Amino acid sequence: MRPRLPSLFLVFFSLSRAGVPAQEESAETANLVAFQDPARIWGSGPEGIIEEAYRLCFKTRILDGKVITIRMPFAQNNERDKLVDQGWEFLGGGKGDPAFLWPIIEGIIDSSDFKTYVRTLGDGREQVIIFDIPGQSWTSSRDLFDIARMKAGAYRGLPHRPYVLVSGRGIEDADVYNYLYCVGLVGMDCSGFVWHVLSYVARAGGLDLGQSLSRTLGVRGGIDPSRYVGTAFYNSNSSQIIAVEDTISRLCPGDILLFRGYDGEMSHSAVVQAVDLQSGFIRYLQCTDEAPLPERGVHESYIYFDPGKTDISLSDPSLNWTQKRYAPFPGETGSPFSDDGERYRAYAELGGGRVVRLRPLVPVMEKLNKER
Repeated sequence: MRPRLPSLFLVFFSLSRAGVPAQEESAETANLVAFQDPARIWGSGPEGIIEEAYRLCFKTRILDGKVITIRMPFAQNNERDKLVDQGWEFLGGGKGDPAFLWPIIEGIIDSSDFKTYVRTLGDGREQVIIFDIPGQSWTSSRDLFDIARMKAGAYRGLPHRPYVLVSGRGIEDADVYNYLYCVGLVGMDCSGFVWHVLSYVARAGGLDLGQSLSRTLGVRGGIDPSRYVGTAFYNSNSSQIIAVEDTISRLCPGDILLFRGYDGEMSHSAVVQAVDLQSGFIRYLQCTDEAPLPERGVHESYIYFDPGKTDISLSDPSLNWTQKRYAPFPGETGSPFSDDGERYRAYAELGGGRVVRLRPLVPVMEKLNKER
């Protein structure tokens, strides 16, 4: 059964408790913080530490009177610039970690332009928001023809110029994502998120992962090692990459799931957070925009299996991969795969999906498991 996680943001309810005695409010806040502790559900081993890294990718803000959960957006260079001469680069190349990105995101959220965007979304009038990614700008169209075409499914946007139909009833989580992605140019790509998680786990075990792999990655002095890490490295023949048999019983927290592209190269990566052989589920974490609107960016995903059959491959069609795949913006051409399982099994003639493990993390995981 899928575990029920406590809200990551319950502490914000204490903000509105006017008139509550300070001592009582302090005790309540302490209880809520303890309730949110990842170790409460996942323990103090690798699973709990990976959960901590995951939760760092979320923030809660009150915007226009609404409690909005902001998730770290997806941000992959060269994803949408095929039809324009002017390219663009996401801040940090999509490899920045939460400590680097959140202060910048907070600044964007507090900007005058974002406040104008929020007012526009809440002015009570149906409209089409048109984003210009290379120009890092947006405009609003209340043209009835534009609105009617969007409603009819006749999408007029382009990869670098997404169109979004909004109701005028106020800002939603997805609207924040759209602005941060299209105007702010901030977020993580898939391999940057995996690196963030694994680096966080390594630090918990006393290892600087970037330093330990700097020679392998060819890192030049003064440059963050994360800028050298991509899905191609996870799929490389480096001695620091361990190929893992992708049967369920062999999987461990921290393993990297690789999804192959049409050209034979790996095009996406995710990280295993937990494998529950008794309950029959695998929880893995990823950052992608090919997902339902509320999940674009960093999100959790699940695979369900028969606990009596743990010797089967992730490629086995009997597995239930629940993560659905959709176009990043409604109206765009959708993913060729309906779910992650179909994507993992794709291009079998080229090798299909695979699982790998970072060699420097093996002793770290053993240490963390002993200390749990």
